[in-house]
Amino acid sequence: MIRRSLVGALGLAVIVGGAVRAEDKAPVIAAASDLKFALGDVAARFEAETGHRVALNFGSSGNFARQIQQGAPFELFMSADEDFVFRLADAGLTRDRGTLYGVGRIVLFTPRGSTLKLDADLQGVRTGWSGVRKFAIANPEHAPYGRAAQQALQTLGLWQLVQPKLVLGENIAQTAQFVTSGSAEAGVIALSLALAPEVARQGQHVLLAESLHRPLRQRMVLTRCAGATATMFYRYLQTAPARGILRQYGFVLPGE
Repeated sequence: MIRRSLVGALGLAVIVGGAVRAEDKAPVIAAASDLKFALGDVAARFEAETGHRVALNFGSSGNFARQIQQGAPFELFMSADEDFVFRLADAGLTRDRGTLYGVGRIVLFTPRGSTLKLDADLQGVRTGWSGVRKFAIANPEHAPYGRAAQQALQTLGLWQLVQPKLVLGENIAQTAQFVTSGSAEAGVIALSLALAPEVARQGQHVLLAESLHRPLRQRMVLTRCAGATATMFYRYLQTAPARGILRQYGFVLPGE
């Protein structure tokens, strides 16, 4: 039952405001999956205040960038790695080079009942490694949080140790599912997911130092096909209420 509820909570596609009919023409937003809970809250408030709906599609930033290059009709792209936005801009697929909306952080997360000791240097993982069957991170090939996890593990001298037991999530939300469900004894996930009540009650986390990996600079941009509602939502994301929600989920905001 717990696993089923978490799959629903961390599912990769959500339409805010209920089912969207064809005539509603809700713009489809491609968003990094670390935004699953934060952006859902922002979008719900946006609809309540404006009456406009947006359709949220969550996944890995690298996969979304490739889909946009192939003509996917996303109107707003929110990437966990700003380099993907810059590449699309250089290819002429966006209105401009977008706006930085936050910097992400990573945590070590263990499921409820785990015997691993949590510490920011991952010494507990090292000493308790014999009891670990699987260690979860997002796929570094296309998920920015996976790359950050790999960099942190390399910096701490643990990469060679964990590789034989790695299980790779397609994105950071799936990685969180692996750990909260107990399919992995530990993993590195986004702070924004670890802070969500639906995830927090399923385990414990410790924040990892920013110095362990390259900054997760997250940028959003309107694509060439963006319409009025997507533009309105893009601007709303830069207002104080939206920024407050992102801050609540652990994002470091521009200018702060």
